[in-house]
Amino acid sequence: MLYFSRWKAALIWLVVFIGVILALPNLFSRDTLDGLPNFLPKKQVSLDLDLSGGSRLIIQSSKTSDRVVDQTVEVLTSRLKEMGYEDALVEKERKGQILVEVRGIYDIQLLKDILSVDGAVTFHEVDASMSPNDAIRGTPPEGDIVVYSFDDPPVGYLLVKKPALTDADILDAQADYATDGKTAVINIKLSPEGRAAMATLTEKSIGRAFAVVVDHQVISAPAIQAKIDADELQLTGSFDYQVAGNLAVVLRSGSLPASVSVLEERTITSALGADYASAAIVAAVMAAILVGLFMVLSYGTLGVLAMIALAVNIILLTAILSIIGASVSMASVAGLVLTIGMAVDANVLIYERVREDRRHGYSVVQAMESGFYRALSTIIDANLTTLIAAVVLFILGSGAVYGFALTVTIGIATTLFTTLTFTRLLISQWVRIMKPKEVPKRRLKLVPTVTRIPFMRLQFLTLGVSVLACAIVLALFVNVGFNYGVDFRGGAMVELQARQGDADLVDISERLADLNIESARVIPTEDANSALVLIGSQEVGDEADQTIAVKLRDEFAKEYTFQRVEVVGPTVSEQLSNAGILAVILSLLGIFIYVWLRFRWQLAFGAVIATVHDVIILAGMFIIFGMEFNLWSVAAILTIIGYSLNDTIVIYDRIRENLRRYQSAPLPAIIDASINQTLSRTILTSFVTFLAHVPLYVFGGEDIRNFALALSVGIIVASYSSIFIAGPLLVQFGLKPRSERQDGDDDMSDELAQSLNLES
Repeated sequence: MLYFSRWKAALIWLVVFIGVILALPNLFSRDTLDGLPNFLPKKQVSLDLDLSGGSRLIIQSSKTSDRVVDQTVEVLTSRLKEMGYEDALVEKERKGQILVEVRGIYDIQLLKDILSVDGAVTFHEVDASMSPNDAIRGTPPEGDIVVYSFDDPPVGYLLVKKPALTDADILDAQADYATDGKTAVINIKLSPEGRAAMATLTEKSIGRAFAVVVDHQVISAPAIQAKIDADELQLTGSFDYQVAGNLAVVLRSGSLPASVSVLEERTITSALGADYASAAIVAAVMAAILVGLFMVLSYGTLGVLAMIALAVNIILLTAILSIIGASVSMASVAGLVLTIGMAVDANVLIYERVREDRRHGYSVVQAMESGFYRALSTIIDANLTTLIAAVVLFILGSGAVYGFALTVTIGIATTLFTTLTFTRLLISQWVRIMKPKEVPKRRLKLVPTVTRIPFMRLQFLTLGVSVLACAIVLALFVNVGFNYGVDFRGGAMVELQARQGDADLVDISERLADLNIESARVIPTEDANSALVLIGSQEVGDEADQTIAVKLRDEFAKEYTFQRVEVVGPTVSEQLSNAGILAVILSLLGIFIYVWLRFRWQLAFGAVIATVHDVIILAGMFIIFGMEFNLWSVAAILTIIGYSLNDTIVIYDRIRENLRRYQSAPLPAIIDASINQTLSRTILTSFVTFLAHVPLYVFGGEDIRNFALALSVGIIVASYSSIFIAGPLLVQFGLKPRSERQDGDDDMSDELAQSLNLES
């Protein structure tokens, strides 16, 4: 396992070198990279909206056919480019939904207004044969229609229903001022066909008027003084320059093939994004430092080699994210921290095996060889079970959770590469150069070298306590339920920051009451100048929740800045809720199938039941402490599913090994021995993973902090269940050796029983 031919070693170093080269552009500014030769890599990971500031919208098309949605994407992209957002992201999603992401935007309401307007422009002849009021009170002439103006109050017009021109006849539109320098106008350039149609219309209607209609509203109705036979046309109306500019954008980009509505809005200011970005960097660096210090104290030189491999792991992860053009969010940092924990876990598994074999009389080289070989299957099993949960989250997740799942998925691949190849290569070269006579000693010991804990004597107590705890949580779920966040209940969450002084919570509450907004709550934040406004779903459609955001901006924009806005309509909240439930079920099912194929049905059932236990207990924490249950909570649960399986599989793998070795031994004795043999790894890995999440809790935002807290509690619960629940379940399921004792197997004797129960 430690021998590497020259070409294999060279290939591994080549991969590392390429990873470094591809990751290097992230250390330079965009201007610096643009000045480098074209043959050098220049791709970087970009900052996602929560670290750079910007807005994310989910827009629903009223028609869901692929052709209509594709056309809608084209029109929305064109409108954003007309507004100056060249790098905006517009992507088609499922069920006629469209994702729009715009970085650095400050006027989200303007963005929503321009993107959601249909933009259907038509030119109609005004019918003067009947007054609009008579037409409204009676029946309009055949072929006519009454349309109201853009004015306040609106004015009715009786128009010939069939348009003389449409937006297809418009080549360009620009906002400008009239010759008086005050009146806003829109200069329109017509196509040749449009020019001919306009000439025909005006020639036969001299002395009458024609109306310009945008989305069923008359914006202009000028009187025709003479025939208009020109490429350009100037429109005036009761609108200011900003409205004229917005209309010009819509006219240039064309009309939408179907009406659209905004289902979800998530906005964060650039200043708050910059704060989050700084916190993300600090959290990642602090996590790496704490983990590195722990590994060096625990494993000496081997810990140093593990940290070198971890650095390469992070470099390769960054390189892959750069190649695919992924955006880094606070969720990605959370995924990175989890990757650090998983990478360290793999090294702990190997090093604990090395020390164990060294205590059994192996030479240093033999112990190194055996440690890697015997830990290989456990490392693969543990990472693949985590991968199943990550892939499910990747497929069903959205927004920030999607970024977390992507980072974890790539991190598992880079962890397996660095652990199974690069770490081995480093140790191989260290052994060859230094020729060590002993495995490096630990300066920090959390668990004694030899433990003799009779875990199975407590099996009925621990199983009883866990069953009772799960029953209590289920009863609380039925009678109390989760404190669902905006993601699952719909509604709005707005973080207000006072422009001057502190936020007046009482005044905000009173003004919300005056707006007749139901289920509104005002919550103080850590900063006295900020307040969090939570508003439940209005439950009368997606537009109602979007209207709430408009009311809040109109009411508080003068005294407060909107640092963060999240508005989720009932359609999206239902989709997210269903996706969350489905993600948990599919993760458990996929892991169960994998463990059953790799182990035996008793082990598969034991692993899944122990994991369900962890999920229930973790859910109980959310219920008891009233923590908000949102998409991050689902991500935490799925992560703990993978982590819990990771823990359990390490012990089950040792049980399987001991079952083959001591086929005539009592199962409780084998389980006790297996737990004691892996106890050091279980405690060390749990501690270092817990340690890595401390900076994430301290420096992360509200969502990330709750996520880190949930993971930290989940790590403790998972460690408990893998020791006190997973093992006893195998006894209840009647697990036995696959075959009869073979020649050469150890006989079961008092000495062997003592060895199984006491050996570390």
